[in-house]
Amino acid sequence: MEDENKRIAAEIVDEAHAQPKKLVTITEAARINGVTRQAIYVAIKQKKLKAQKDATRWLIRIEDLEDYRKNKYSRAKSTFDGELVFDNNKGYFSVNQVAKMLNIPAQKVYYATRIGLMKAIRKGAAWVIHIDDINGYRENYLNKRTTNYEVM
Repeated sequence: MEDENKRIAAEIVDEAHAQPKKLVTITEAARINGVTRQAIYVAIKQKKLKAQKDATRWLIRIEDLEDYRKNKYSRAKSTFDGELVFDNNKGYFSVNQVAKMLNIPAQKVYYATRIGLMKAIRKGAAWVIHIDDINGYRENYLNKRTTNYEVM
């Protein structure tokens, strides 16, 4: 164990010599990834991010941090029956993406789908909306609504 700690300590490069570090702390890893320290700690505990513990702190290799960043869960990568759930290239979008596109709250998108103003299909746990349905809602509901208010 003591030899392992010496090896880890040897991998940490003196910052005064301005050479890149091979190991970073949880705080540094959080800053690099743009997340909280707690998120990094949870990833370590769930064995999603490799890390080593010296006497008092966790140390993470830069390569492991990059691998974690590349492979971490993203809803954009979700698949259902072997296909991407939200395949924007094929015109399929999530409720949140549609809300951003139309500049309306996500709850309004859910409401529009529930009352039949916009068609949505269920793929696993996600609601997916096709671009044709988005455009139809924009033309038939959003544009008409704004023109009605302008007349008054």
